[in-house]
Amino acid sequence: MGGDKKMKFKKVLLLIFTAVFVFVLAGCGNQNKETTIKVGINNSDTEIWKVVKKNAKKKGINLKIVEFSDYNQPNTALAQGEIDMNAYQHRYFLDSWNKSHHTDLVPIGDTVIQPMAAFSHKITNLDQLKEGAKIAIPNDASNGGRALQLLESAGIIKLDDSVKMPTTKNIKQNKLNLKFTPLDAAQTARSLDDVDVAIVNGNVASDAKLDPKKAIYTEKVNDKSKPWINIIVVDKKNKDNKDYKKVVKAFQTKAVAKEIKKVYGGSAIPAWNNDLK
Repeated sequence: MGGDKKMKFKKVLLLIFTAVFVFVLAGCGNQNKETTIKVGINNSDTEIWKVVKKNAKKKGINLKIVEFSDYNQPNTALAQGEIDMNAYQHRYFLDSWNKSHHTDLVPIGDTVIQPMAAFSHKITNLDQLKEGAKIAIPNDASNGGRALQLLESAGIIKLDDSVKMPTTKNIKQNKLNLKFTPLDAAQTARSLDDVDVAIVNGNVASDAKLDPKKAIYTEKVNDKSKPWINIIVVDKKNKDNKDYKKVVKAFQTKAVAKEIKKVYGGSAIPAWNNDLK
């Protein structure tokens, strides 16, 4: 092979090597590139989501945690594209929200179930309720109905069985003539000095430092509890997003289950590995 040919051959080899080297570097760069996902949560769940964030990091996800303090902002933020997903609500709440706000938000994974409970500063048992006692319940349709069903299961009232999600209008029997005070779910625990009993969601009770062991009645957890399982929610157009599903997997781990127990004690139960019976 002549000198010129050798030189040309070497140049071709060098170009090929350079192209391959750049391609490999680009591939490595893509592998190291993180995807940023914003998740809206209730601020009582922050410590739990810090563990999820660490798990997601290993999957190439940079999880940005956005805290909310009420039950309305996270879905509004998701519907408006301010966040990519949220995790704070159960299925009934989501269904009710979609219907009333004409949104199309969908669940992509289960998180926990938090039994609702009755608390009081005035009595130690629901049997001690007197005529005309004041009961605080959440004012949103799903949690309000859930609170009424809790009272029915305790034998305090009777509801119209034909109604899937009851309101106070669907109370068929109220022997004690109980007076119901609907409040934002986040405010129910704060009402305990003003009412005889407050029916409080699990995360709200935790925020208010209410000991679940001191609840005067707690919702039973069984196969009928499935609508109350909390979920990770996204816009329907993103329901098959692979990166979003990585966040679900980052949540559904033993490390997160351990943190849930640490944060909530017995007032929250991991739902992704629990067969409710």
